[in-house]
Amino acid sequence: MKLQRKNRLRATALGALAVSGALVLTACGSDDNTSGSTGGNGGKTAAASNIKCDDAKGQLPASGSSAQKNAMDLWAKNYMAGCKGVEINYKSSSSGEGIVAFNQGTVGFAGSDSALKPEEVADSKKICKGGQGINLPMVGGPIAIGFHLEGVDSLTLDAPTLAKIFDGKIKKWNDQAIAKLNTGAKLPDKAIQPFHRSEDSGTTQNLGKYLGAAAPSDWKYEAEKKWPAPGGQAASGSSGVAAQVKQVDGAIGYFELSYATSQSISTVDINTGGAAPVKATSENASKAIAAAKIKGTGKDLALDLDYTTKAEGAYPIVLVTYEVVCDKGNKAETLSTVKSFLNYTAGDEGQKLLTEAGYAPIPAEINAKVRETIASLS
Repeated sequence: MKLQRKNRLRATALGALAVSGALVLTACGSDDNTSGSTGGNGGKTAAASNIKCDDAKGQLPASGSSAQKNAMDLWAKNYMAGCKGVEINYKSSSSGEGIVAFNQGTVGFAGSDSALKPEEVADSKKICKGGQGINLPMVGGPIAIGFHLEGVDSLTLDAPTLAKIFDGKIKKWNDQAIAKLNTGAKLPDKAIQPFHRSEDSGTTQNLGKYLGAAAPSDWKYEAEKKWPAPGGQAASGSSGVAAQVKQVDGAIGYFELSYATSQSISTVDINTGGAAPVKATSENASKAIAAAKIKGTGKDLALDLDYTTKAEGAYPIVLVTYEVVCDKGNKAETLSTVKSFLNYTAGDEGQKLLTEAGYAPIPAEINAKVRETIASLS
């Protein structure tokens, strides 16, 4: 009953927010359902009772990762309910586009599913006067492998089989490699239709890191944001890939769990070589992310994830989405709002929302360093 209730909460929250493209969220009176609200900055609401608005004001443009879109929608709505007069405008596009916008100086922060590359850090120094772009891990979660196969509700795959499917080497659903992992399942003689992202994507890169680490003999491609393998069909954004998987019988694709949850898409259990196949859940992703190590230096908090974990219940296909900001040299007109908003998203209230939305909170030890870094931004 608890699981059913949790799923209903997720579906309700995400279904109401499932919109695409740029989302401009404005605070309005209907968001404030607390009779005792004082209004204005610092006013309390039932949704965001402990938000510290500080000197936040005006518009805060941001863009990037579609992986964190559903989390950002919830965060922005709650934040603006508590901080009247502030507008958070997060354009959900892709990690690559977000970093380009950041390094062009058109956004206050960017969302990215992969840490900045050395050349991107170098470019950021032109915008971050006296400083550079840094990575703040803010959202964790599983990359779900969604599938649509009429008559099949449960499916287990391992890394080598997934690699061969996405590389076009396994073409039919009743292939012997799939059948071995799904004893007793009635797999149809149907063509597999794999879908991937059409644009540069951190989600693509993280899937590539998993396949390269867990199936090195079968996935020979470098882990890049651009989809590397021939064949398959492309769709724009995680929402586009999920929509295609939802519609097409025989389809398989990859996207964040929140998209599978909101659209009732079946997801693959992963055989890691451990005691039992692992389901794509927030809790299981958290077990894998908890083992992450900080590889960034200075104020940069980029993480090193273990994609080959065989720990019991640890779901290995995970990503961490970063907010990219300047450590020094942030724009004066948006600095206060950036710090206030990110303090909320990294705070207890903001992180608690993630599990219900199909994501995984950042481990407490790492998140404490995120908060310290946000406080030091200048």
